Amino acid sequence: MQCSSASLGSMGLRLVEKQGPQSQKMVIFGAIFLLMTLLILFSSNSGNDISPFYSPFRASSPHHPIKVTDLKKWAGKEGYVAVYGNKSLTLHCHHCALVTSSSHVLGSGAGPDIDRAQCVIRMNDAPLSGFERDVGSRTTLRVVAHSSVFRVVRRPAEFLNLTDHQANSAVIFWGPPTKIGREAKGTLYRLIQRVSMTYSNLSSFTITPSKMHKFDTLFQKETGRDRAKSQSWLSTGWFTMVIAIEKCDNIKVYGMVPPSHCGKKPQPKKMPYHYYKPRGTDECVTYLQNERGRKGPHHRFITEKQVFARWAKQYNITFTHPTW
Repeated sequence: MQCSSASLGSMGLRLVEKQGPQSQKMVIFGAIFLLMTLLILFSSNSGNDISPFYSPFRASSPHHPIKVTDLKKWAGKEGYVAVYGNKSLTLHCHHCALVTSSSHVLGSGAGPDIDRAQCVIRMNDAPLSGFERDVGSRTTLRVVAHSSVFRVVRRPAEFLNLTDHQANSAVIFWGPPTKIGREAKGTLYRLIQRVSMTYSNLSSFTITPSKMHKFDTLFQKETGRDRAKSQSWLSTGWFTMVIAIEKCDNIKVYGMVPPSHCGKKPQPKKMPYHYYKPRGTDECVTYLQNERGRKGPHHRFITEKQVFARWAKQYNITFTHPTW
């Protein structure tokens, strides 16, 4: 049945003109009932656990095919260049703890479990001080976006002056080659270089332009969408998960919610986007705004998690706090 609200209104007016007062009321009530029925049908057909106003950003037609990639073969041995010296990223771990920045880790008491992992991977400027009970106290690898470099450098004792005695500590900086590429030699790259020279106990790397392009291609293959044309920015979580798969045989992820979490009914409890910013934006609000945003670049957090759910079956990935 195809019936617009305008046509329903005109039908009701014509009937009202021809009927008496009692009939007029019946016509009005009938029109309202029909409109409510159509709205309910629309809502029920819009998705199961997802709000009718939320349209998932994912391949849904033959024009956007999804291709599964073998990330172990995709990884290769190149792609990370030392910022200072002739170091190479040789890190390989049997068991890894990937600690997200989500406030879902708060109250988990997962710190001791995280510290028992062979390698601990963290993102951007997520701190340890004051949160050790929930997020642990060790860091083996930190993946930092170009937009977080200044925040990391402002607190070097927290983020850079670390030595993980169980593995070689490292930090990987990612971002547009024009900002952090060696050939750019801009302010950001010089800052990273200065930090790398100061903290020689920490091996610092940037992702090469060719590797950055591979990350984009991987997103397109796994989602069926061109990253740039679809107005998307890859998140630090995307880079960190792929790097973890490259470097780890088994991965345990702490604090990451499943892709369907923010579409549940009733709506989940509000949680800060970052565990160290209790007054920050709500996590689900951030996810949904980015997922359905079409003007200007957005992170497709929910789409990325849909991919992670597929990868979990291929690469020995488990999720906790919450459990998937």
